[in-house]
Amino acid sequence: MSLLNLCRGYKTISIIGLGKNTGKTVALNHLLSEINKEKIPIGITSIGRDGEDMDLVYDIEKPKIHVEKGTLIATTMELIYISSANVSIIEKTDYTSPLGDIVISKVESSGDIQIAGPQSISAIKDVSNKMLNIGGEFVIVDGAIDRKSSAAPSISDATIMATGGILSPDMDKVIEDTLHQVEVFSLPVIEDKESRSIIEGLMAQNKIAIIDKDLKINPINLQTALGGGKVLGERLDHKSKYVVVPGSLVKNTIKDLIDTTKIYKDIDIVIKDGTKIFINSRDWMKFKKQGIKVKVLNPINLIGITINPYCPNGPSFEPREFLNKMRKSISHIPVMDLVLEKSERM
Repeated sequence: MSLLNLCRGYKTISIIGLGKNTGKTVALNHLLSEINKEKIPIGITSIGRDGEDMDLVYDIEKPKIHVEKGTLIATTMELIYISSANVSIIEKTDYTSPLGDIVISKVESSGDIQIAGPQSISAIKDVSNKMLNIGGEFVIVDGAIDRKSSAAPSISDATIMATGGILSPDMDKVIEDTLHQVEVFSLPVIEDKESRSIIEGLMAQNKIAIIDKDLKINPINLQTALGGGKVLGERLDHKSKYVVVPGSLVKNTIKDLIDTTKIYKDIDIVIKDGTKIFINSRDWMKFKKQGIKVKVLNPINLIGITINPYCPNGPSFEPREFLNKMRKSISHIPVMDLVLEKSERM
């Protein structure tokens, strides 16, 4: 199965992992290999750091990121100096990271490179646009370990997600957690145009609010919804329609809301997108059964899932069994084991 074919037509593609050693860098290199065969000019950046020689947690060698001539890269000067690829600097940006100033460069001769891009969503979007304007056909945003923010629609048009045996020694639990992430990435969208306009305005101002059935706004004096479930519950009444939460949605907020009022069953909690949910699969299923409903302003376009049956600190899964079970559980999105498919072609 071709990752490149899944990416065609999009300008910004993020690759995220549900944890360390789920195969995110393998997916990135696989996609780069397909891109290089067709000599497509692209850009690469990262919201974290990738391409290091060793995994310091598990003390194992990590796959390097290999780039070919013509590739555009947004990374730090410090990492360019220690990379084997020869690059020329195109532009020094206004952004920095813990590893130094971010520059946009062009690969002049192929080699391995480490990538560490800007830390904020707005900065990632800006350097991606710069690379598109310079001549990149599309940009790949490499997500940080166990950090899903690069999948946000405000950054990327499409997302590839890597999952694997590192998440749990129980295959069914890995599939359950992966299904959970697919679900929160695909939450229903607020369709009503007038409601959307009001909610977008509140989100832009980072304001928590309750909106009633007449679309009247009742602002809530909270800086964050963290620990605010009881306050929200006390402010709900039978006219309430939406609870707008601009930031993160966590377990305790939902639990306190449920414990405070039964009216929560008649309202929709609205968040920006699925990257704002920080609730595990078991709690999420429990809350759904209790009647919690969550909607988003913007859904995440998950176009593919890659799996890694290998676990560096425990038993690994049988690759074909893992792939078949994952595909059976997630049939509406392409699921692939890139290493297995490569070995079967040899």
